[in-house]
Amino acid sequence: MKYQSFSELKVGDKAYKAISFDSVSNQFALDRLPFCIKILLENLIRHEHEEFVSSEDIEHIARWDTSDSGQHEISFVPARVILQDFTGVPAIVDLAAMRDAVNSLGGDAQSINPLNPVELVIDHSVMVDYFGEEDSLEKNTDVEIERNKERYQFLKWGQSSFDNFKVVPPGRGIVHQVNLEYLARCAFTREDDDGTYVYPDTLVGTDSHTTMINGLGILGWGVGGIEAEAAMLGQPVTMLLPKVVGFRLSGKLSPGVTATDMVLTITEQLRNHGVVGKFVEFYGPGLKHLTTADRATIANMAPEYGATCGIFPVDDVALDYLKLTGRSDEQIALVEAYAKDAGLWHDDNSKDAEYHETLELDLGEVVPSLAGPKRPQDRIALDKAAEAFKEWHRSQIDVEVLDETSDFVAEGGATADVDEDHESFVNFRGERFNLEDGAIVIAAITSCTNTSNPSVLVGAGLVAKKAVELGLASKPWVKTSLAPGSQVVTQYLEDAGLMDPLEELGFNLVGYGCTTCIGNSGPLPDEISDAIRKAKLTVSSVLSGNRNFEGRIHPDVAANYLASPPLVVAYALAGNMNIDITKDPIGKSKDGKPVYLKDIWPTNEEIQSLVKEFVSGDLFKEKYADVFKGNDIWNHLDVSATSVYDWPDSTYIKHPPFFQDMGKSPDPVASIDNARCLVKVGDSITTDHISPAGAIAPESPAGEYLQEQGVDPNDFNSYGSRRGNHEVMMRGTFANVRLQNQLAPGTKGSATTHYPSGDSMSIYHAAMRYKEEGVPAVVVGGKEYGTGSSRDWAAKGPALMGVRAVMAESYERIHRSNLIGMGVLPLQFKAGDSAESLDIRGDESFSIAKIEKGQKEVDVTITSDDGSTKSVTVDIRIDTANEFTYFEHGGILHYVIREYLKKAS
Repeated sequence: MKYQSFSELKVGDKAYKAISFDSVSNQFALDRLPFCIKILLENLIRHEHEEFVSSEDIEHIARWDTSDSGQHEISFVPARVILQDFTGVPAIVDLAAMRDAVNSLGGDAQSINPLNPVELVIDHSVMVDYFGEEDSLEKNTDVEIERNKERYQFLKWGQSSFDNFKVVPPGRGIVHQVNLEYLARCAFTREDDDGTYVYPDTLVGTDSHTTMINGLGILGWGVGGIEAEAAMLGQPVTMLLPKVVGFRLSGKLSPGVTATDMVLTITEQLRNHGVVGKFVEFYGPGLKHLTTADRATIANMAPEYGATCGIFPVDDVALDYLKLTGRSDEQIALVEAYAKDAGLWHDDNSKDAEYHETLELDLGEVVPSLAGPKRPQDRIALDKAAEAFKEWHRSQIDVEVLDETSDFVAEGGATADVDEDHESFVNFRGERFNLEDGAIVIAAITSCTNTSNPSVLVGAGLVAKKAVELGLASKPWVKTSLAPGSQVVTQYLEDAGLMDPLEELGFNLVGYGCTTCIGNSGPLPDEISDAIRKAKLTVSSVLSGNRNFEGRIHPDVAANYLASPPLVVAYALAGNMNIDITKDPIGKSKDGKPVYLKDIWPTNEEIQSLVKEFVSGDLFKEKYADVFKGNDIWNHLDVSATSVYDWPDSTYIKHPPFFQDMGKSPDPVASIDNARCLVKVGDSITTDHISPAGAIAPESPAGEYLQEQGVDPNDFNSYGSRRGNHEVMMRGTFANVRLQNQLAPGTKGSATTHYPSGDSMSIYHAAMRYKEEGVPAVVVGGKEYGTGSSRDWAAKGPALMGVRAVMAESYERIHRSNLIGMGVLPLQFKAGDSAESLDIRGDESFSIAKIEKGQKEVDVTITSDDGSTKSVTVDIRIDTANEFTYFEHGGILHYVIREYLKKAS
């Protein structure tokens, strides 16, 4: 070892061992390094004794040559892993299956354990079945437990069976907010035989919004469940040394402008610049005007602006937050002392780092905004929102009129047509009204993005209070809900006297967890849903979330807008996106006078006065005192005490087939011969398009399977809740109602054409037919394939369906990694090439030559049914040596199992 050495750090009466940078700083100017890169450097030096770290790696990162266009692979070992239940359940299912595999291959099953601390927060399972009622929380909780009992029993088994694994039971909050408010350490410690070591708190998580923790100066990002499982089992995360974009913030937000407006502006700017695969580091004089909650709001949406992370430094603001959230004095002192000792502290005297690229934003130029109707980067200034909706709606009418002579009908697909009558009168809850295009049918205060920030939640409460005082009410067709990120939120809203007015407008507490933002919006009232479908209305949702992709929020809702919590309340009052709420009245007062947005919008002074009075450290300590303790139902769930899971007859948890017929060594990498195209899509296909999410339709392949198993459609629950059952998940892959498969023109959803027969069928059934015929499958895509959440089933599903390779113009980082983790080959068209320019129709057969380690490109032979062929050279997007190792083993978990067996022999 050339660089690893430790120094002693005294904090109070305790001594810690910390990596010394002296041997590196003697040769390299480390003050040039961005904050995030210093964390990676410390990580490399601390693991220099491992075979995956070399002195060259350390020197390359310490040299920090921003003009170097080369790509250098490094390894990163996170201090911990965090999971949410949707993505966490399949991760623990895989660990349980790995124990079975090790057992069957003659090894010790109990050797499969997380080596790093793993914390799972159950937050994705609550649905908004009940809303606008005093007992909505209790009813939704009862339904949640009943629906998910089998999953929860499995997680309790995992908690008792695996070392280093803790579960935060349901009803405690959103994983990212619990992480920020309680689980985060900032300075991580590890006891060893020769003392206590301290180093940066770092993590990876199975939710793309893991980046929210970057707001507290902690480096972490979202990975697929497959990558997370490997990290849990001691494998490093391999990555190319990222480019770092410096984002300089100056000035401060104007009165009436929220942190949400700011993050939507930043998201738009960074998406336009292009930061996919890069780190973004925020710096500049504007930092001191942003609370940690504001910073976390920005960091949370790193996936939306495309970056791997969006990090802020450790400074006095971070320490203030640790104090606010009830961290111990000893921990706060350690964080400050370590950050200063390691050169990770930021203050007014800190020198600006050197970045590959820089951007700047004067916070004073941010204006009230929302984003939509289907992408978070599509920011619209609030005063332009009504006109923008009208223009978008007109464009949708133009593109949705299809050729009525088309006779293509596919199982699971739906043709689009337009009814001339776009009006429908509805009788609902004693009222009769006309539901129109643009109607806002969902207004949800939800998601970690905003509910970690007391300013916008108190602001929403004040908007509600002023509205109620004037006699306003939410429109009767709006499904309203409040799903905060932690129990702290409702407590300070109650203490400040703001819960009552929120409830009076229908924003009753529906649960603590991710709801509308992940598609758990629950059903619309039958009367509303029937009217939308009967008149073919284009209706809207407004939510304080971070995702609004097509088909995500609700299948009946075409236009979805991200907005701050105060604006969510305001739009519930207005009731329609055609209303310009900056100019038009949003309602009438009890004395019949028009009420405008300015009449109910609170001042910054009003908001901050309540935040200062009612948000305190004692409140956080109280609510997190028993965070790992569940309610009576959770605590009385029966679980087995076996180390190898006794797989029950369940439609939620099923033994996955990933390790079936697995040998102790991998088969050689082979060519892919005469594959057929299963799906051909355009640009910006998200993991929401690919991975099963949201409701399960009774007529879908997954719905049919569940009914065959005796499950009533009322008990289907969501795809997310059934991620532990591969039979459900592979049937729901590529089944999003907004997916447009070019092999099934005129349809949306799970529809394709089987070749060479030309038969129309669902994508799942075509995949099974190809498997029966012994024909491998490929997917052809456009730019930004796999954008969005870190959904491991977006890779697992296609792999189980027989997809051997994907060819696209570009990939989102997490999805590309997940494909490799499942043994699926990611190929990228050369710059300037595309399926269209190469005249790839999708009805041809595809042969891909065998690839070898280090190979950067490969020839694909495309054969038409008339026998004519053409050869296309594409890039192999296996970027690192470790990735190739995982690929040749058939997946990362197969590699880990074989390594365990090798070490044990």
